[in-house]
Amino acid sequence: MLLFVNKRTASERLNLSGSTLKKYRLQGDWIEGVHWVRINSRCVRYNLELIQDWLHNRGNPAAHLQAIETYQRGLLSNQPPRRKS
Repeated sequence: MLLFVNKRTASERLNLSGSTLKKYRLQGDWIEGVHWVRINSRCVRYNLELIQDWLHNRGNPAAHLQAIETYQRGLLSNQPPRRKS
């Protein structure tokens, strides 16, 4: 189950400071809508599982891209429509 969390929780779980989270976001290291989402002008949520995968696979971008593709395939919007009985 993928979990989007606030800055405090992301910082604690990933052992990264809030400013480091912001740096990765603003530098474009993380993809908006995948690694993080903006709820409104003051509220950002982070995708813990994909960011952890990014941290583990920084030296292997192809492996991380595979994780992103798996995440996107699992979204409800990418599921085939259910057949009516």
